[in-house]
Amino acid sequence: MTYENLFRLDGRRAVVLGGGSGIGREAARALAAHGAHVICADRDIAAARETGVAEAYEIDLLQPGAVEKAAADLGELDVVVLTAGVNVRKRLLDYTRDEFNRVVELNLGVAFEVVRAFGGPMVTRGRGSIIGFSSIRGTTVEPGQGPYAATKAGLVQLFRTAAAEFGPSGVRVNAIAPGVVETPLTAQIKQNPGWYDAYATKGALGRWARADELAGAVVYLASDASTFVTGSVLAVDGGWTAVDGRFEPPAS
Repeated sequence: MTYENLFRLDGRRAVVLGGGSGIGREAARALAAHGAHVICADRDIAAARETGVAEAYEIDLLQPGAVEKAAADLGELDVVVLTAGVNVRKRLLDYTRDEFNRVVELNLGVAFEVVRAFGGPMVTRGRGSIIGFSSIRGTTVEPGQGPYAATKAGLVQLFRTAAAEFGPSGVRVNAIAPGVVETPLTAQIKQNPGWYDAYATKGALGRWARADELAGAVVYLASDASTFVTGSVLAVDGGWTAVDGRFEPPAS
């Protein structure tokens, strides 16, 4: 083992699906910084180009056949990262079936397609790493997050199953579970000081994460530093799921 090269990705090809902004953009840049040839795939091709990695690829993940076409177009890949997701913040009694379907289709349906379309060729070649994004909402919930939480929990079980099925062929499948992160998806609630502070004080570190603080976890799971890690959920949540938020309990 050559430890100084443990996180290097030289000679490897990676695609980041949803790499035009937020966590996806920082993940793409981090993978490239460690030597990977990175394809930034996004619905917004201008944003994908602005990410500044080797290639940009236009894809609408919700278009029928788009994931399968991308897997064919992009050829052999060593790393696939799926960061795209959506949330509709409403209580269950206010949710419409169309809104529910929209969240499930992108967050879970696309994950299913990615595992199959990209995982199949990896299994055939006998190598590869697939990385998806769950959430703290995969294990802890709050009012207004029901369908989103359900999809993030479902992604974990889908990826664990893929890890079990693909493992004998040398393909690893893992999920990352962020806490609250400053991204376009959370921009609306960030603007509310009360909401921002409530989330910030819930975790051990007392703040929100920056998108770039998730990039190290992606590099780790893509690299030889994690060759014996599969079927795992890596929490990058500032201690959110480790503490109960009560830092100054009464003395008696």
